[in-house]
Amino acid sequence: MKPWPPGPGSAILAAMQPTPLPPVLTIDGPSGSGKGTISRRVAETLGWHYLDSGALYRAVGLAAAWEGVDLDDDEAVEACARRTRIRFADDAAGEPRVFVNEQDATDELRLETTGAAASSIAAKPGVRAALVEMQHGFRQPPGLVADGRDMGTVIFPDAAFKVFLTASAAERAERRHKQLMDKGVSVNLDSLLGEIIARDERDANRAVAPLRPAPEAVVIDTTGIGIEAVVARVLAHVREGGYPVPAR
Repeated sequence: MKPWPPGPGSAILAAMQPTPLPPVLTIDGPSGSGKGTISRRVAETLGWHYLDSGALYRAVGLAAAWEGVDLDDDEAVEACARRTRIRFADDAAGEPRVFVNEQDATDELRLETTGAAASSIAAKPGVRAALVEMQHGFRQPPGLVADGRDMGTVIFPDAAFKVFLTASAAERAERRHKQLMDKGVSVNLDSLLGEIIARDERDANRAVAPLRPAPEAVVIDTTGIGIEAVVARVLAHVREGGYPVPAR
């Protein structure tokens, strides 16, 4: 029997089919695990967009501090999140910058005090709801590398590729210490370690979207491993998933 010839409505039916969403690679992990550096390198290699979700929460935390908002006031913090405008742009040297309400806040966003504020407000359902739509908006062709703490479990649960990076608290503290010192920010290593341990505890035990790997995520311990080796392992995960990876 010959197949039924396509009628005039076939083109309409084809047009009604949902357009496949661009692929997403989520890279989650605790502070200092290297996910920001790794995510940017991987996104650059794949030619995909990059989302630093942590910067969004840090931006809201910083905006709240600028406005003197009480972080214990859930409604006030949610209102602050909804009116805060966050913009990403590269400077003349090609370095990423983050603008919060049109102020360049890149350096302030990396302070541990800002990170602690971000961790505190990230547990608030209203703040998370305000930022979910913004994060989904980064999912554009040809693909997205999303770096954060709940990208693979909450924001992009349908992501084709999921990675969870971790490292010892001591090594993460040393990495952050070097990063801040290189930027001229003086910080005590022991205090930094204490803050990281406290934040790990807070993030892992919060009621809303606790920090943990998605069941299907590839977990990579980056302790003592160089950046290029970790990037290669992440790209291998994407390649094994059937997506073509450009030669590096």
